[in-house]
Amino acid sequence: MDDISLGTLFGILLVLLVCSAFFSGSETSMMAINRYRLNTLVRKGNRSAKLVNALLGKVDKLLGSILLGNTLVNVAAAALANIIILRLFGQNDWAILLGTLALTFVILVFSEIMPKIIAASYPERIALPASYVLTPMITLFHPVVLIAGGMVKGLLWLLRIRIETDQSKQKMTIEELRGLVLEAEHFLPRKHQKMLLNLVDLERITVNDVMIPRNQIEALDIGADPAELRQQIITCHHTLLPIYADTPSNVIGILHIKRVLPLLQEEELDTAQLREMLHDPYFIPSDTPLLKQLQQFQERQTRLGLVVDEYGELLGLVTLENILEEIVGDFTTQSPSQTGKFLRHDDGSLLLEGSSSLRELNRKLGLHLPLGEAKTLNGLILEHLQDIPEAGTSLKIGDYPIEIIQVQDRAVKVARLFPAQQRPPLQRG
Repeated sequence: MDDISLGTLFGILLVLLVCSAFFSGSETSMMAINRYRLNTLVRKGNRSAKLVNALLGKVDKLLGSILLGNTLVNVAAAALANIIILRLFGQNDWAILLGTLALTFVILVFSEIMPKIIAASYPERIALPASYVLTPMITLFHPVVLIAGGMVKGLLWLLRIRIETDQSKQKMTIEELRGLVLEAEHFLPRKHQKMLLNLVDLERITVNDVMIPRNQIEALDIGADPAELRQQIITCHHTLLPIYADTPSNVIGILHIKRVLPLLQEEELDTAQLREMLHDPYFIPSDTPLLKQLQQFQERQTRLGLVVDEYGELLGLVTLENILEEIVGDFTTQSPSQTGKFLRHDDGSLLLEGSSSLRELNRKLGLHLPLGEAKTLNGLILEHLQDIPEAGTSLKIGDYPIEIIQVQDRAVKVARLFPAQQRPPLQRG
């Protein structure tokens, strides 16, 4: 070492510090790189991405090699710094101490913290080129890493610590998937992110939450006068219609409108032929998750089902469109009976029908009414009051003051909802 000039020694020390910074930055970038973006690059045939993907497939060897390399260069840098200090100041304890502290500071700032911050901010830019150096290095350090890894496994076995190495067994929960979509807000258009979140939420929503209530189902009575049946068919807004006998709860079949069009040319509608055109109704339990129901619609090649409770009583009707609207939003082809009528006043208050769906109100009007057992505004009000209110009754649900405008047939027919900052005249009935 005495034959090597100080300038050369300082140059070697600088190279060692750069190598230490490389190892620190490589480790952080490899762990921080976006796996989904990486897989996309691999599918496109990017060679660097393939190398990174292969390295991450043996992460224990990768980390072992990086730590081994980083340790070697740091130890070498410390030894070299000690030689430089002895050359400059001789056997001076204070000089050795101050030199050690200075080197520690330089390694901490320039070879550890700064490279890790840069690598965490730009993981792809660091990891892809670094893979060309790390790949042969793993092969070079393999024997040492293998011995060290065996010792680590032995110590873990003695300490009774089990390490799960099979990543395929670590399944992602619905909440984790939802969190992943939320974190991707900077990479996805807002509309696409919302659609993905809605799709994830289909597992938590049941057909009971989105169905058309029984009293709002447009259906035909097979026993009605033929002229009345013809008029209903001509003026209906749907291509599929439930057909019932005697009572709306007794659905005997589903009619496809295009099949009955030839009968409309006759002077009198033949109900016997109409019965032959019906296909069997498809009944759905009310607690079926929407995601499962979407799959069942696909398997059965149908798009309409009748929702029943545990006793077999008809509760409502759900269609494929109802489920798709939960994902992509409202379609413009809905019939007037399903659009949910409301009137907005100049003061910002809303005049709403009591039969309006809470989910529809929240989605269309940007409200945040609580969702639970109650599915309609009327149900929410009755659940809150535990009684059938009189017209003029005022209450507050969540942040929204509500005034009952009309009550009919033991149900809230019309209610007025005020913005959160407004207050209706309180006159509890």
